[in-house]
Amino acid sequence: MTPQTDSRLGRAIAPVCEAHVGLCGLHVLDDSLDAFVARYRLAEMAERTLDVQYYIWEDDTAGRLLMLALLAAADRGVQVRLLLDDNNTIGMDEILRQLDNHPNIQVRLFNPFSFRTLRALGYLTDFARLNRRMHNKSFTVDDVVTLVGGRNIGDAYFGIGEEPLFTDLDVMAIGPVVEDVADDFARYWDCESVSPLSSVLDLSPEEIAERIRLPDSWRQDVTAVRYQEKLASTQFAAHLENGNLPLLWAKTRLLSDDPRKGQGKAHDHTLLPQRLLNVMGKPDKQIDIISSYFVPGRAGVALLLQLARKGVKIAILTNSLAANDVAVVHAGYARWRKKLLRHGIELYELKPTRDGGRPHPVHDRGLTGNSGSSLHAKTFSIDGEKVFIGSFNFDPRSAMLNTEMGFVIDSETLAQRIHHRFLRSQRDITWQLRLDHFGRINWVEKQDGKEIVLKKEPQTRFWQRVLVRLVYWLPVEWLL
Repeated sequence: MTPQTDSRLGRAIAPVCEAHVGLCGLHVLDDSLDAFVARYRLAEMAERTLDVQYYIWEDDTAGRLLMLALLAAADRGVQVRLLLDDNNTIGMDEILRQLDNHPNIQVRLFNPFSFRTLRALGYLTDFARLNRRMHNKSFTVDDVVTLVGGRNIGDAYFGIGEEPLFTDLDVMAIGPVVEDVADDFARYWDCESVSPLSSVLDLSPEEIAERIRLPDSWRQDVTAVRYQEKLASTQFAAHLENGNLPLLWAKTRLLSDDPRKGQGKAHDHTLLPQRLLNVMGKPDKQIDIISSYFVPGRAGVALLLQLARKGVKIAILTNSLAANDVAVVHAGYARWRKKLLRHGIELYELKPTRDGGRPHPVHDRGLTGNSGSSLHAKTFSIDGEKVFIGSFNFDPRSAMLNTEMGFVIDSETLAQRIHHRFLRSQRDITWQLRLDHFGRINWVEKQDGKEIVLKKEPQTRFWQRVLVRLVYWLPVEWLL
């Protein structure tokens, strides 16, 4: 049997792939529970390999349940490779050490910190390297199914517990692009920026020989039990095996940064922004941009204005200051708002609310930390024909510092779906920005058919607005 058909998953998808030669089957995961179920059930179905790559893996209910799923797969003989960015592994060395001790699990870290406790010391002594992070997110099973998108691993990304619920987007893919993702994972796994865990942690022979024993309490936690009950009611695995899972078939290409970007050695023409422009082209009619962080910079603004002058309709959805967890990043966007509005570009900012409209607190997580904002998706559609879904934010950090990846999908159906999703958010959960006759920004929302106009950044404190104003004038945009 070929590698594609010598596993349970391979045999399940082979017939449908044969009926759509050259195309990829896509299942969009815009629901948080579905996104978790897909990962958990696919890990349960794995028989050969699991290649897992993430920027953030939280030590919380979602993170622990998926860790247990990886461990269970390894116990069945599945070869598990876990590649994590080291920026967000604080306090997880013991867990990762135990996983790495399993004979069927290997753990590696991207740009690891030498100082495991006082990591700030690492930034002081090795800032140029540690400021570059691996933002990629992929989950590939038996080399026949992959998940790529904006979600990290943590409760907030899957709607568990009381954490802020992120509006996020992933896509599950089968078909030719899976091999590209598998090859790309291998490229990162063996790159110079990545180190085996054993070379990062100083382990004694006794620790290396110790058997893995993750706590049983992880599975017995009240929140974990409640979420596992939800999992039990889903039919994802059955639908996938029976060929009943709704799939959209389209030409799909993987774009991923050269991993040498993690050392500052990648050539400009290999960086994701230039390759996106080459593959997707410039829009002729319309572009919808959804980005948790939107920092266009001078060059990006010039490109957007050039498109607007040609009659391209541009609409942008990003986080409001109230929903943004990194205030200084918001400053990199806020400084350009008036100019964009004056040229007819539509701006929408997501309100900081959970389901039901209740406000939630958003905590500033630092410059390169994990996002606590309401919006975490990174996608855009062009001319109702092409869609990008991945990890790339429209900011200098994604463009020049962090490594990124995503899918370019040629699909009018999906492009229209993204557009209608955008229209719903404009109506229900955003403020639209407008300029009044004095040239000041107003935030406009609709309630019961009436427009409510707000004159200052909604639901923010005075000190937040002052901080944003101060950062306007600092030369830090390249870091944002």
